Amino acid sequence: MRILVSNDDGYFSPGIEALAGAMRGFGEVTVVAPEADRSGASNSLTLDRPLYVRQSANGFYYVNGTPTDCVHVAVTGFLNERPDLVVSGINNGQNVAEDTLYSGTVAAAMEGFLLGIPAVAFSLADRGFGQLDTAVHVAQRVVAGLIRRPFSGPCLLNVNIPNVSLGDLKGYRVCRLGRRHVAQPVLRVSSPRGEPMYWVGAPGAIKEAGPGTDFHALANGEVSITPLRVDLGDAQTAEGLSEWLEALP
Repeated sequence: MRILVSNDDGYFSPGIEALAGAMRGFGEVTVVAPEADRSGASNSLTLDRPLYVRQSANGFYYVNGTPTDCVHVAVTGFLNERPDLVVSGINNGQNVAEDTLYSGTVAAAMEGFLLGIPAVAFSLADRGFGQLDTAVHVAQRVVAGLIRRPFSGPCLLNVNIPNVSLGDLKGYRVCRLGRRHVAQPVLRVSSPRGEPMYWVGAPGAIKEAGPGTDFHALANGEVSITPLRVDLGDAQTAEGLSEWLEALP
């Protein structure tokens, strides 16, 4: 079993160190992660400059690019052998609801999935890595399950772990994504030269967190496991699109 580990917090994050350690019991582990924190990078690829891969003192490889760059470069050119599994994380904070669209942690796993490799993104619900041991236990159990009973084809799982001790963990729940309200407006400030600058606002408040959602599972001390798909096509709207086209002036 060859396992590729990546993240969006950077190769120096305690989360990726813990995840790499957790995976070593399953096979050969290679870490390829961003050289800097690239949280919120989503699925962006670097196309305007070359990328390099360097190795840190602890053996981890790091790339001057995005999480997607890391997995893409690793799978399509850097590694001598194709990984059997891609895992991403353990992220410093949750990736639920619309967060999954922006998350570099999810994007790293998604790139593995797009390349035909089973992939899992792991995130701790609260920032600070306060219950990293619990997250390690969850990651080991989920990966052990994938090895013991693999899916018929590549899968993409988004796993969020509540910040509780292992003894307080209430179980595992297959979930759908919750929903947030619209994000907060950008904050406009002035630079030292008086030029306008903008900080992206905080995520929107929780809008839909009922039973079955990732929000609900985390609030109840459960691990949320959400299968994701990449197809963004809207079949429902497409059904009426031909009629709409015919009505164009």
